[in-house]
Amino acid sequence: MVALTESDLLDAGDDRLVEVFGASPAGDIPKGPLQGTGIVRWGGSWLARPLAWLVRTAVWRGKVFVAEGYLSNRMTPFDVLAVVAQVYKGPSLMDEQECIVIDYSRMSLVARGVRDEMRQVGQGLYLGVVWLFGLRVGWFALRVPEVDRTLPRAGKTAAG
Repeated sequence: MVALTESDLLDAGDDRLVEVFGASPAGDIPKGPLQGTGIVRWGGSWLARPLAWLVRTAVWRGKVFVAEGYLSNRMTPFDVLAVVAQVYKGPSLMDEQECIVIDYSRMSLVARGVRDEMRQVGQGLYLGVVWLFGLRVGWFALRVPEVDRTLPRAGKTAAG
């Protein structure tokens, strides 16, 4: 797997994102909160970066995966958990290969026609595709938040 960053995905453009998604494994279904970045299909990085910032600031901040096969989306600057979906592995609408499916059809009235699919494209980094009533309409990246490893471990005191 080529080491990709969120920045690489924002700069990639639609054709490259299709290629990266197709070449990537499903990976493990993540657990806990992931930070999200919306990626537009058109316009290149000059449009993708400001739109990603606007979406993250005002609307969508990521997803929270729960071990029982469900997730909630992190909405608004206040991280309101909303728009619940089922999560499971299944074939992608893109290429019939295994991916992580985020299925809103049974759980959400608001997003009933939405299906997200994602694959792992790097350490703690996932590329997702958004389908609306079977049409590919957008992309997103999800990443595991970075952990500050300079903090002392639990049970340790400053003296050692």
